[in-house]
Amino acid sequence: MTKALLIDPNTQSISQVELDQGLESIQALIGQISIDSDEVGQDGDRLFFDEACFIRATAASKRFKLDTLPPVAGIGVVVGQQADGTLKDVLVSPETLQGRVRFS
Repeated sequence: MTKALLIDPNTQSISQVELDQGLESIQALIGQISIDSDEVGQDGDRLFFDEACFIRATAASKRFKLDTLPPVAGIGVVVGQQADGTLKDVLVSPETLQGRVRFS
């Protein structure tokens, strides 16, 4: 099991989750099969999100902004990733991540 953090703009919450099937688990949490990611730390943590969230978003869509990345509509998952693409436990704590996320 790989530890990750789920960012939910609908509930404005960040919670710890466990991934048991790698990218398939991330796709299930996000609710889309087309996902993208951005680096969000020097330690290998990455934010995974719906690749088409900017297209699918409506005026009523809840969003979150992490650091200086563009606002993301929908669920995000932060998890560590090794150089070979293998997922690893997230290193940032939920409390630290909460201080870096803004909900809208």
